[in-house]
Amino acid sequence: MNEINVGSLPLPAQEDYSYFFSLFQDVLNEMNTNPTAATTTGRNVGDNWRKRKVSEGDSADEEEITTPNNKNRVKEILSSYLLLEEQEKLDQQEWSNDYQQERQIIESNYKQRSQAMLDYYNNLQGYYSDLEESDDQLRTKRSRLSASAVAAAAVASTSDATIRAGGGAATGHHRRLWVKDRSRAWWDRCNHPDFPEEEFQRAFRMGRATFDMICEELNSVVAKEDTMLRAAIPVRQRVAVCIWRLATGEPLRLVSKRFGLGISTCHKLVLEVCSAIKTVLMPKFLQWPDEEKLKNIRNEFESISGIPNVVGSMYTTHVPIIAPKISVAAYFNRRHTERNQKTSYTITVQGVVDPRGVFTDVCIGWPGSMPDDQVLEKSALYQRANGGLLKGDWIVGSSGYPLMDWVLVPYTHQHLTWTQHAFNEKIGEIQCVAKEAFTRLKGRWSCLQKRTEVKLQDLPVVLGACCVLHNICEMRNEVMGPDLRFELIDDEMVPESRLRSVSSMQARDNIAHNLLHHGLAGTTFFQ
Repeated sequence: MNEINVGSLPLPAQEDYSYFFSLFQDVLNEMNTNPTAATTTGRNVGDNWRKRKVSEGDSADEEEITTPNNKNRVKEILSSYLLLEEQEKLDQQEWSNDYQQERQIIESNYKQRSQAMLDYYNNLQGYYSDLEESDDQLRTKRSRLSASAVAAAAVASTSDATIRAGGGAATGHHRRLWVKDRSRAWWDRCNHPDFPEEEFQRAFRMGRATFDMICEELNSVVAKEDTMLRAAIPVRQRVAVCIWRLATGEPLRLVSKRFGLGISTCHKLVLEVCSAIKTVLMPKFLQWPDEEKLKNIRNEFESISGIPNVVGSMYTTHVPIIAPKISVAAYFNRRHTERNQKTSYTITVQGVVDPRGVFTDVCIGWPGSMPDDQVLEKSALYQRANGGLLKGDWIVGSSGYPLMDWVLVPYTHQHLTWTQHAFNEKIGEIQCVAKEAFTRLKGRWSCLQKRTEVKLQDLPVVLGACCVLHNICEMRNEVMGPDLRFELIDDEMVPESRLRSVSSMQARDNIAHNLLHHGLAGTTFFQ
């Protein structure tokens, strides 16, 4: 197709264009009918055109309109129009061809995709048919194996009864067909009545009598029934797995070797027994004391320090954990990391103890980046104390806690007076009670000294069980060996707001004055 350039041709206005078309159409028709009159007709056309231009106010004269040049110009315009019309028809034809080609391509692709989809669904249906046949075969095989196992168990029980009826001695545990045979020699030796008491206490951090008491308390919750295919793990062994794991902090693979159980079984037993300790033993051995016990606690703390109305000593420690998958920055402990030159992640354990070092309140599980005062604000003790539980009583804390109506802390500003030094000395004696309790807690239960395999969501239950077992050992006067001594290091952060109550500041000043005035403090300055 040849390219036609019409850009150089002068085109008339829209109204002239329509007029020329009708005019030239008449001329062509007349020329076709009478060729000899073409000249006359052309002149008449020119006259009509001239008359129209004059009527519109055109300044051109008649001679100029009727010149041959204008006639040629009109012919050029007519030919241009015809060329444009032909070009438009060619363009429409080309567009129509392109549209047909694209339509054919789309229809071809659609047919191919439809066929591929049909083939895919046919293959998928055949796969599911094969899978259903495989499932039917597998169910048949399992049913046969189950029937064989039941028959074998019945034969074994019949043989055992026959041996016993015949007077034979049935010695040893009957080995199940599908259970791995593991050695339980160590646990059988520890569980024997002739096992030395000292070694039992070294292994489980408590005497046999305390261990038996715990097993008796947990028996109704921990005990399981035997099944036809295997015997249930005894309660004593279940409790022993948990306590030995908490006491030594050994990995589960070593626990598995000690007790002749699977690793997953040992992990499950630890969580089950810890949950049972929280449910059954915590209400009995870790609760806020009643009024009669509080009276004895006040008297004992006053005999230690001379400060009246003290009902508890408070301390917050950190337990190392593996870096969690969520909220990593919240559990990052910057102070431990800087001191040990090793990245450390921890959770907090806040506890209040009585003069014997027995926990009366614990708050477990807040991230290690939180300072002590924020952990206190998140605890249930804070809510109960603000509700009036500790009205008129004091809980002694370190300098990491703020001074409040019920929290008594030492003076922390510079240039202390003699009276303030004496007061801090007595406050330190009470604070040592809580710190020593946490030292024994971590020394007795070594799982608190290093990162454990327990998941973060299960860790508060395990730590709560450690606190309950600590209270049981303290109440029953279980002695710790010197080799279990643990050095407790927890960095204290001064709270942003050291003073929460003006009346508490006046009360602290009065206590400090009375201690020095009555000769109950400050004696070390004279030595």
